Amino acid sequence: MMTTTMTAPADPIGNDLTALLRSLKLSGMKDTLPERLSLAKTRNLSHHAFLELLLSDEVSRRDTRSAVLRAQNSGLMPLLRLETWNELPDLTYDRRLWSDLTTLRFTENNTNTIILGPVGVGKTHLATALGHIAIRRRKTVLMARADRLFTRLRAARLDNTLDAEFRRLVRLDLLILDDFALRPLDSTTTNDFYELIVERHRKGSTIFTSNREPVEWLTMTTDPMLAQSAVDRLTSGAHTLIVEGPTYRQRNTVAIDQQHQ
Repeated sequence: MMTTTMTAPADPIGNDLTALLRSLKLSGMKDTLPERLSLAKTRNLSHHAFLELLLSDEVSRRDTRSAVLRAQNSGLMPLLRLETWNELPDLTYDRRLWSDLTTLRFTENNTNTIILGPVGVGKTHLATALGHIAIRRRKTVLMARADRLFTRLRAARLDNTLDAEFRRLVRLDLLILDDFALRPLDSTTTNDFYELIVERHRKGSTIFTSNREPVEWLTMTTDPMLAQSAVDRLTSGAHTLIVEGPTYRQRNTVAIDQQHQ
């Protein structure tokens, strides 16, 4: 009785081409090359068109990898993007304004955005999503929880790096401060808040998320007059998006109750 020996299909790329791709730091191209070879045969692509397709794939791959790395270095949470925002009907906010914010036109004018609402309505998600859009457009971005940023500035005073830290923050295209004014601001933090807003005024855009309206921020500081000067600059021409509705926890509770009915 004869037996049939199964042989694995030959690698359409081959070891020599694989080695060349590795030498040129184009190993990522190996993953899509078989598919592109098949496409070239099916569509009878010219050599020029085939090469252009391969290079376009590589540019796209590198841009994606670069955006991921820059988002990580900017403090942006990877899952909080525009495409993962769950458009729930029980949330109310100005969707036309939100659509305009996603164009990032406000960054072209160096104006600010304030996202207000109670805990758990998705303020951080929306702010982070704008940060990811800015990253993909190769803008410089930093996102931080407000209290941690001001703690970092306080520490910079101790090692004489405060001026360098402020210069870094001022040069950013987009600074995102999350959960601003959750706690009262002491005199040092109030001063740093003022200096940060004044130095960035008309030089870059800042996004604030907060549970409190700007008028309430004044009562959270040790120097209302200094804070008023900062808030006036911050809110001048700023876009304010107010998000209202039940918190994530409340929505999840409702969803679980409905599943058990």
